[in-house]
Amino acid sequence: MKNTLFILLLFLLSPSFAQNTTNISGYIKDEASGEFLEGAIIQVKDKPSIAVEANDYGYYSLNLEKGDYNLIVTYIGYQSKTIAISLLQPTKKDFLLKEKTTNITTEVQVTDKRENKNVKSTDIGKIELKMSEIKALPVIFGEVDIIKTIQLLPGVKTAVEGNTGFYVRGGAADQNLILLDEAVVYNPGHSLGFFSVFNGDAIKGMEFYKGYIPANYGNRLSSVLDISMKEGNNKKYTVEGGIGLIASRLTVQGPIQNGKSSFMVSGRRTYVDILARPFLKGNKSKYYFYDLNAKANYTFSDRDRLFVSGYFGRDVVKVGFGDASAFSFNNGWGNATVTARWNHTFTPDLFLNTSLIFSDYNFSNSTSVSSIGLSVKANIRNYSSKFDFSYYGTPSHTIKFGYHYTRYIFTPVTIQASLDTISLGLNKVQKKFANENALYINGDYDITTNLRFSYGARFSMFQHVGPYTYYTENSTGNQTDSVVYTKGKPLKTFLGFEPRFSIRYTLDSVSSIKAAYVKTNQYVHLTAFGSLTLPTDIWLPSSIYAKPQIGHQICAGYFRNFNDNTLEASIEGYYKKMFNQIEYKDGTSLLDQNLDQKLVFGTGQAYGTELFLRKTAGKLTGWVGYTLSWTTRKFADLNFGKPFYAKYDRRHDISIVANYEIAKKLTISGVFVYGTGNATTVPSYRALYNQDLVSVYQERNGYRLPAYHRMDISLTYFRKRTEKVESSWNLSIYNVYSRRNPFAFIINTTGGITDGSLKTEATKVSLFGMVPSITYNFKF
Repeated sequence: MKNTLFILLLFLLSPSFAQNTTNISGYIKDEASGEFLEGAIIQVKDKPSIAVEANDYGYYSLNLEKGDYNLIVTYIGYQSKTIAISLLQPTKKDFLLKEKTTNITTEVQVTDKRENKNVKSTDIGKIELKMSEIKALPVIFGEVDIIKTIQLLPGVKTAVEGNTGFYVRGGAADQNLILLDEAVVYNPGHSLGFFSVFNGDAIKGMEFYKGYIPANYGNRLSSVLDISMKEGNNKKYTVEGGIGLIASRLTVQGPIQNGKSSFMVSGRRTYVDILARPFLKGNKSKYYFYDLNAKANYTFSDRDRLFVSGYFGRDVVKVGFGDASAFSFNNGWGNATVTARWNHTFTPDLFLNTSLIFSDYNFSNSTSVSSIGLSVKANIRNYSSKFDFSYYGTPSHTIKFGYHYTRYIFTPVTIQASLDTISLGLNKVQKKFANENALYINGDYDITTNLRFSYGARFSMFQHVGPYTYYTENSTGNQTDSVVYTKGKPLKTFLGFEPRFSIRYTLDSVSSIKAAYVKTNQYVHLTAFGSLTLPTDIWLPSSIYAKPQIGHQICAGYFRNFNDNTLEASIEGYYKKMFNQIEYKDGTSLLDQNLDQKLVFGTGQAYGTELFLRKTAGKLTGWVGYTLSWTTRKFADLNFGKPFYAKYDRRHDISIVANYEIAKKLTISGVFVYGTGNATTVPSYRALYNQDLVSVYQERNGYRLPAYHRMDISLTYFRKRTEKVESSWNLSIYNVYSRRNPFAFIINTTGGITDGSLKTEATKVSLFGMVPSITYNFKF
């Protein structure tokens, strides 16, 4: 009965078809591995406007009038396929595409993507990158890194050198939704952010949204990075990996039941601690991180398929000297995610994906000296369920809609001290619980051949719920009364309506103009004490004390292709207004009680222009990106109520990325980046107060660090490259000319006041000079 109601509803929303229509549906897959090719395009050869894009699971459905057709199937980096087919009744047809190779007969039409896809779609501020593009770029310490690649795109700014935190179009680091197989990754960094948690060998693909964000994504203001893991080869067993200077990795995949089910397991670990062990006799210090990705799937029928995937990663830092009673320091943090997904096709026109998701991030630290100890812990965990429908009404009008539920459990920083067997809590912490419910709808509609319209809306409800005890305080901070909320009872409810739309008008076959508006709400917040994205940063929910962040963005752009669609160019402008932006009050520390009561709220504003030029084919590929932007904040309680530049405000940001095939077995890659220095706060002067020298601050983020620039190069030699075996050596040099970019400034004071020898000096701290690395990669 419920299925019938869904179909009836969607039938009313879409134009009716005459009885002489029929349907072709199925999956588009990789011929060699059997993996689904999400985003592949199937279209009518003589009528390219009649087309449909495969969903996230490679499923497509196309309604056509009965008759004979030539259909073309295309996907980035694959040989296109053209078939002649007679459609007289509903037909199921799977398409298998081959990866593009250098030895291709003239009878096969090869294309990198649907003709003018970037021009004809309504996507604005969306970028897709292949793993082959990401793996070709120079890397630090030989580790391929998706986050570092994202930081090279226009509109995206890095926090500081080496850090995985990034800021998109004026938004803060926590305003980016990072997903791995639909599961939220709350901290994407290893080694305090020097490396990301994403092992490139386990990743299938990624989509990055910074402009028009579809309504199925929620709870973030600025961007979405949606990463999918490999499903596993269901036709043959393969092994690939790499051996680097500080880490090695290994990935194994293959069929469980040939053509019907498959698995993928991928692991990575650093081993500096193992190599250093012979040189640290008597020293118990060590550091390492590891990642483990796993995924399996099973096809029950042509209507049902099950996927189960997981990620587990952790950083471990241990410092110890002497026997057990001497100094020791243990620090650890990590993510864990599990996703179970069931695909079901009700009718050729109606597709359902049901997901059950678990995400967890925790941080722990313990320090002891003799019998005295101190421990710090924090955690965020959520359980989610999602029901996502895709309805293919007509080729000109497709609809996606669904329902999402998430249960959050927040454990803010808990600090505990110990002396021998006596334990003492230094701060009073309560767990916080929250529920989020959301309904959404997305639609794409071709109004005319030249005019295409995408729309969406998200209706969200976020509740801070019990068990919780709310304390009232007087002006001196002493508790005067309390209210107890039992399990599940709402303390505070927030409702959000988040509309969005995007429109595209094609000027001719190679150019178009686009515009979009998006409203977003964010109910969870990362509260940081510095400019870095660190494991100790704290996630808090919207509650009695913390308000949801709200963002409005408008953007518009001109898109044009050149040279037979192998050269893409675009210019985009954007304006973003943000409300309830969050900062801590001046002087707040981790030891404070109820940190969410130490928050202050203000507004944010960001605007700018982005230029993007990308070459997608030929021996030379890559892109050039340039961003001109302004980002400001205004808080009544900060900077005397005057507007100030955000710490990640950067006037100019340039990135140049190039890959060149010197010979069949030899390629060279290069990256150059330049950015205006970040804004930071430094003392205006120092004064004597009660015989103590104190720093006096007059303007928040009023000082600009020196400009950041760097060049990296990479050389890859393919020792063997056949259908069965591939091996290569990669030599990368990070920061070729050893630029000492500023990481931070330390203010040192020497001398004394009484004798007039007092001197204050700011010392620049840099992280990296030139860093060479070499990696051996293999696949068989």
